[in-house]
Order: sequence, then C-alpha cells, then structure tokens
Amino acid sequence: MDTRLFMEDIARGAGDITLKYFRNPDLEIITKGDDSPVTRADRESEEYLRKRIREHFPNDVILGEEYGEEGSDPSRRWILDPLDGTKSFVHGVPIYGVLIALEQNGEVTHGIVHLPALKETVSAGFGEGCYLNGRRTYTSDKTDLSECLICTTSPSRLEDLIGRSKYDKITRSFGLYRGWGDCWGHILVATGRAEAMLDARMAIWDAAPLGVIVSEAGGKYFDFTGQQRIEGGHLASCAPGIADEVYNMLVGNA
Repeated sequence: MDTRLFMEDIARGAGDITLKYFRNPDLEIITKGDDSPVTRADRESEEYLRKRIREHFPNDVILGEEYGEEGSDPSRRWILDPLDGTKSFVHGVPIYGVLIALEQNGEVTHGIVHLPALKETVSAGFGEGCYLNGRRTYTSDKTDLSECLICTTSPSRLEDLIGRSKYDKITRSFGLYRGWGDCWGHILVATGRAEAMLDARMAIWDAAPLGVIVSEAGGKYFDFTGQQRIEGGHLASCAPGIADEVYNMLVGNA
C-alpha cells in the first residue's frame, strides 16, 4: 500500500462528508471550551478517518482534534484535523481542509491537506516530493519582497503576538498582504501562489502535516524562533528565496 495515496484517499472520503454540511443553513454549531466552534461535519469526518485507519493499522496511535488520542504502538502516530478552518466553513467560505499527518518514530514522514470545496489535494512524503492533485508542485522562486504575497490567518492575533512595529515592518515589506488563513495559506506557499504565511497560535493537528508539505515543495517551515516543529505554536511557511529575510524580521528588534 502506498502511504501517500492511502492518505489522499481517506482525506477525500472525509472531505466528501464535510461537503454534505457545507453551506447548510440548518447546520448546528457548538462552541467548545476553548471558544472554538465544532459541527457534525468535524466529528463525522474524524470518525470516518479513524475507522479507515483502524481497518489497516489497528495498533497505531491516532491523535485527533475531536476525539483525543488512543492506540498501542507509539512508533506510528496519525495526527488528524478533520476540518481545519471551521470558522470559515460555517461562514460558507471554501478555504477549509482535512489535515492528516503520519509520524513514524518521532518524525513526520507524510502529510496531506485536502481542500474539499476547492477540489485540491496537496500531499507529500519525506524524500518523495510534494504533489497537487497528483502533479509535482513547488514553491515560488521570487526573492524581492515587493513582488511577493504574504498571508496570515488573523492579522490582529499576529499583531498582538509580535507587536505593532514589527507587524508593520513585515507586512508593509510585501507587495501584497491577504488574510487567506488556516491551512490554505500554507498550501498557497507550497504550491507557489504565495511566498509567506505567518500563523499565530496553532495546535499540533493544525501544524503536523505542513512541515513535510512545505519542505518537500522546496520551501522553509519554522516557528517564530527559527525551529522546525510540529507541536504547534506560532509558525511560518516561506518560499526559500525570502525565508531568511522573513526570519530576520520576525526575531530581530524592530
């Protein structure tokens, strides 16, 4: 079984479940303890993913946003976000995704982001490259920030985190700044349609598949201190030609 293709298959299956509820005016929205929304689409998507994984890998650990962690073999862990961008989803905005990562012996080896409403699937395996709908994809080769596009999920959250002076310096250095957020912003970087994505306050299931996707596309992926990690936090994806410049602005004294 080809791992990347298996992950693509189950991500599309989960995505089909979310589409049953997308732009449904009768969809019930529940607010969780952290004030984030959850819907039947989130929960049914994760139930489906867990079922499909268990059919083939009954002992693997599965960690998901909605149903926690279980499994007996810690050497292999599946990390699931069944519906990343729920706030966009409930507003009828199509930039939401199904995220799956496979971690083996402590390293993420495969990552999938499937965007059901956009009919885009981006997948990567370590040493295998990055693919958009089955075709190899790469980051942008631009090096002049004035010609580049930067994205962020929440401008206000980013500004609160890094301070107004640094926020202005970074965002005004780019030729175009847009709030195309959640997994979509990172996918734009991995597929060469944006050059940078700055994402404040991510959980492990938001972050886990993105590092291998961006790296296999030729980009750079790091937290706001320059480390590569999957645990979440505050993360940046960048095209290689501008990554050092963005990092220096993030960690420097504005």
